Amino acid sequence: MQNTEEPNPAGVSPRRMLGGFIRAQRQMANLSLRQLSVLTEVSNPYLSQVERGLHEPSVRVLKSIGEALNVSAETLFEQAGLISPAEDLDDEATEHAIRADRRLTEAQRHALLGVYRSYVGGTETET
Repeated sequence: MQNTEEPNPAGVSPRRMLGGFIRAQRQMANLSLRQLSVLTEVSNPYLSQVERGLHEPSVRVLKSIGEALNVSAETLFEQAGLISPAEDLDDEATEHAIRADRRLTEAQRHALLGVYRSYVGGTETET
């Protein structure tokens, strides 16, 4: 993982943030650590260490945890620092594609951007 030991501005390491996120998701799912262990086929002690930020889980373990907790693997990868948050990149790429499509008139581009932003929750106005 990238920058696993470098704390964020709040002074918490990414491993601890990931572990806390996994623990919170497990608790919201009303699962014990032992139950999560059975669902993920990962040992109970290892999961405990992941939740406490003592170990960096592999991609396989993250996928397994995500499936068991009904959390997307991408969300866990972002929490682990393996990938950058895709939302901003996707929004920018989509809006860029709409603006660059020469088959659309300016009015169509403006309307399509407005509809797109209304669906994704954007509030920017630009043509």
